[in-house]
Formats: sequence, structure tokens, C-alpha cells
Amino acid sequence: MFKKSWLLLVAALFALMLSGCMADSGGDGKSESGEGDGKSGTGDSSGEDKPAAEDLEDKVVIYSPHGSDILGDFKQRFEEEYGIKMEFLDMGSQEILDRIRSEKNNTQADVWWGAPQVNFDQAKDEGLLAEYKPSYADSLDEMYYDEDWMWSGTSMTPEVIMYNNKEISEDEAPTDWDDLVDPKWKDELIIRYPLASGTMRTIYSAMIYRTYKDTEDTEEGYEWLKKLDANTKEYSANPELMYNQLAKGVGTLTVWNMPDTVMLAEEKGYPFGYVLPESGTPVLTEGIAIVKDAPHPKAAEAFYEFVNTTEAAKLLAEKYYRIPTRDDVEGLPEWITEAEDKIKPMDIDWALFQEKSDEWMDYWDNHIKSSDKEKGE
Repeated sequence: MFKKSWLLLVAALFALMLSGCMADSGGDGKSESGEGDGKSGTGDSSGEDKPAAEDLEDKVVIYSPHGSDILGDFKQRFEEEYGIKMEFLDMGSQEILDRIRSEKNNTQADVWWGAPQVNFDQAKDEGLLAEYKPSYADSLDEMYYDEDWMWSGTSMTPEVIMYNNKEISEDEAPTDWDDLVDPKWKDELIIRYPLASGTMRTIYSAMIYRTYKDTEDTEEGYEWLKKLDANTKEYSANPELMYNQLAKGVGTLTVWNMPDTVMLAEEKGYPFGYVLPESGTPVLTEGIAIVKDAPHPKAAEAFYEFVNTTEAAKLLAEKYYRIPTRDDVEGLPEWITEAEDKIKPMDIDWALFQEKSDEWMDYWDNHIKSSDKEKGE
């Protein structure tokens, strides 16, 4: 009886040892530390193996205008995933471009995360960016990446007509840009002062560009802006003033961006609705790029991929109201999925925008704007 039990025990121990050897080999050449799929904790759905932490440099440096909430969130997630340090500087898009220029001969940043495509195009023209084609490239429409892969789009921002939905019903709201210059809306518009706002500069420049692209003449665009000025009750010095005046019913209409409009309604309870213009709208693309001569190039590539997985895109949509450029992100918030078929991007020459915008806005400021309508500090 004892001999039989001893033989069973030896057999069991032998089986356990054999099982352990098979686990160590992974059966497919991968170790257990790779969890068998090589995917990151944010859900890298590209199907590519993520780099091991020991293959990366000891840190990555990010320049970004995304703000401390997003940057702090992704710092924690990235450091937990890779065990290397993420450092970031939170500053405006133009400030980032200027800083990268000044550091050209002593590069400090690895990744530039967040800015309109026009800023990245400028940086590309000046030789400040490095080529990098991400693993998820096939999920991006051609309008959302640079042809040489010097940058790619992470999120999109459509511009909309925003209105107070307690004062104006959905059926009564303007459906297109030209509706805004109808005299029936006189003194109903509260506009964020355009010269200080990238959103407003984009919208105003787009209204000029609609006819300029065919005529190379600004006359019709300027005339349109004069009619809009006639319907404008006031120009707010900052967004909060605009939101408050619109919410109180001092005015009932404005033009703004879609993600902020949804966020203000859902998180702050403002009585705001929006319309995506039927004829089309400017759609800004927020991007990401690796800086040329990045001090930590492997860590830079890992971060680039990490913040653009489908799970990261979904998180940014749900928590931070970003509309992803990837076309393979599932389970997005309803406000995004409902708008997908209604967003009609205007065909815009962004290089021309960059060249002409200051000139057009200067003309508006000196020859069109009613100065007595400027409000706030």
C-alpha cells in the first residue's frame, strides 16, 4: 500500500515539473511576462508585440497642450505599463512649436502630442519632425495623416452652430452657416472674440475661404462677416463669458466646436444644443509626432502607440470628449456615433489658411468688427 502511494507521488511530481518547463518556454517562443499576446494594458489592438521595458530608454519626454488632467492620467498609465518615467510639459501648441524650434540643435522633447495639423505641417516644413508610421495606420483615413508620416491624427474637432435649447427649439435652430446672417437673428449671437481664439479664427477664415478658393477674392467673405457682425450682440473676451451669456439668454446663438458643446451640456448642465452645418464644416485634426533627433526614440515610439490604441481612444472619447480619427474604435459614446454621418468636412487648403489667416483676421478687426460690442476682460 505504502509503495503504491510513493509511486503515485513521484509520478505527480514529475508531471508538475514537466508542466513548469512547458510554461517557461511559452510554447510559442514568448515568455509569460508577455502574457502570450504582446498587447499593452490600454488594449493595443494592432496585433503587434509591444516593446519590452528593458528595450526602451529610461524615460520619455512629452510636449503637449492637452492639460494636466489628460497628461496626468496617461502618465500614470504609461509608467505602470512600461516601468519607465514619463515627463511632460503642458503648454500651448504655438509655444511648443517655438520651443522645438529653439531646441533644434539640442533636442529635449521626444513626442509632441496635440496640436492642429497646421502646426505640425509647419514643423515638418522646418525639418523638426521624424518619420514614423504607426502600427494602426490602416485605420486612418488619408485626411488624418501626413503623406510622409511626419505626423498622424489622434482626434478630430468639427465646428458647429451652438444654441440655447431653452430659447430655441431644435426645429427653429439654424441649419447652415448662411442662416446665421438672416436679419431675424439680429442681436442673438454671442461670439467669442475671434482674434484670441483658434476655434473662431478657423470658423471665420473658413467663411472667407468658401468663395476665395474659386475667386481668390475676399470680397464675398468679408461681406458675409459684415452681416454676421450686424447680428452679433457682443464679442466675449473669453469662453466662460460666452457660455454664461448664452446660458442666461442674453443671446441665443454662437459658433463653437462640437466636443466642448457636448461637454458643457453633459457635465455642467448648460442648456446647449448644436447643429452640424448641412453644407459642411471645418474639421480640425489634432495630431501627434515624434520630434527629430528625439533623445529617447524607442520610448517615443512606445508612447506614440500607447496613447493611440483603440482602448486609449475610447477612454479619451468617454472621459475627455475627444472624437477619435481611428475608424476601428467600437463602443464610442452615443453623441459621437449619432454625429458620424452628419459630419461633412469642408475641403480646405490648410497651408493657405496658415498663410492668409492673419491677414484676413486683421482686416476683420480693423474694418468689419463693431468695437462697441466687445465685452469683458
